[in-house]
Amino acid sequence: MNDQSASERVAVVTGAGSGIGRRTALALHAAGYRVVLAGRRAAALQQTLDAAGDGDGLLPVPCDVADPGAVRHLFARTRAHFGRVDVLVNNAGMFGPSIPFDEIDHEQWSQVVGTNLTGAFLCAQEAFRQMKDQVPGGGRIINNGSLSAHTPRPHAAAYTATKHAITGLTKAISLEGRAFGIACGQIDVGNAATDMTAAMTRGVPQADGSLAPEPTMDAREVAEAIVFMAGLPLEANVQFMTVMATAMPFIGRG
Repeated sequence: MNDQSASERVAVVTGAGSGIGRRTALALHAAGYRVVLAGRRAAALQQTLDAAGDGDGLLPVPCDVADPGAVRHLFARTRAHFGRVDVLVNNAGMFGPSIPFDEIDHEQWSQVVGTNLTGAFLCAQEAFRQMKDQVPGGGRIINNGSLSAHTPRPHAAAYTATKHAITGLTKAISLEGRAFGIACGQIDVGNAATDMTAAMTRGVPQADGSLAPEPTMDAREVAEAIVFMAGLPLEANVQFMTVMATAMPFIGRG
């Protein structure tokens, strides 16, 4: 059992330079966690750091999650600075181009898979190894799935495939983590208002071929849900949670 208080826990948040990742990193920091901010752009990580007001307990580490060497460096820096990893929020991701299935080229496919799936795997594996070996042992991995882990959008085959795969990764980590006190859960988000989802309010493709705007919700609600998941004792786990704009076309999509 991990009896640490929030102020003793260390969280690594990927994609922390913008959107849900930034909101989550700030919410965890406000809840008392020491937080490692991981993201590709150093300037964006600095903006997250600045938004916190108090940078104590925050460590920005530029990292491309699709690069195995960069991920190893991220977790080595985390261990050297904070000594342990209690929570990994696997948030980094990208939509990729919105184009018909038969027009996706290999490079476009590989870029989405590399960030969304391989990146999540690499970060989870490094966190898992650390959580196994540290004292006290154990920890929690929270994967950012998507409503696209359940139901696709038109012209989003690569994104949809990676998010379905995240569900399988979550289940595999959950199964293998039991012996080591490592919990793994998934949050599936629908239409949180970020730069990444700005097009939702202008109009996005629907299953019937039309374009229509969709409702969004404040990304703060996603961050608070992640803080709740992270704060559970390791004897309990939110295996899957869906947080979505209430009126978005998900139930009955298509």
